[in-house]
Amino acid sequence: MPTKRTNNGLTSTNRGHSSKTTSGASAGVKPAAAAAAVQRALRGLSAGAATGADRATAELTERAASEGLLDIAYASLELPVGRVLVASSPRGLLRVSFPNHSADEVLAELAASVSPRILEAPERLDSVRRELDEYFSGKRTDFDLALDWRLTKGFRRRVLRATARIPYGETVTYADVARSAGSPRGYRAAGSALGANPIPLVVPCHRVLRAGGALGGYGGGLDVKERLLSLEGAR
Repeated sequence: MPTKRTNNGLTSTNRGHSSKTTSGASAGVKPAAAAAAVQRALRGLSAGAATGADRATAELTERAASEGLLDIAYASLELPVGRVLVASSPRGLLRVSFPNHSADEVLAELAASVSPRILEAPERLDSVRRELDEYFSGKRTDFDLALDWRLTKGFRRRVLRATARIPYGETVTYADVARSAGSPRGYRAAGSALGANPIPLVVPCHRVLRAGGALGGYGGGLDVKERLLSLEGAR
């Protein structure tokens, strides 16, 4: 049975903002050098020994995390809207990037704005993969993922928190979201915030439309926005 939202409007709530710190690097080892060594080891794994490679990857990832060398884990997921890059930190889901954005550029931005300690670690994104699979198969109407909001701040963060509370299958206008974020006349700024949403799909900016029902914009492309609204029965 699909899970259901318990909140029916844009009511105030905080979710998934707990944080967890990672330990420092081992004594005498420079973090950047150690992280680079782990990355080189991962790239050197033999593609012909899948089971052994998976085990070695998991072990190296755990080693990096235990030594304070893993701040961001990422994975590429094959979804009905294409190959999507997802990244998480110990705080929660940090980034979701659609196929029309360069994965290398997204990772470079994360390295510059959050931390260069990034590893491809699909097993650390298993819950994200599972919930997104359930969403696209119609088995999930709400996400239970912790979120890391650090890529947003101020009014933009308030807009996205309001957007995260829009129920599955419902739509609101840019003005509605701006009002909920505390700026009734800030619908243009709200549109800008939604266009820069770092966690689309999970923070459902596709549910925000122009007054009159026009689609407006969408970072993943209007065809994706239309598809998501149709999946939820909102179009």
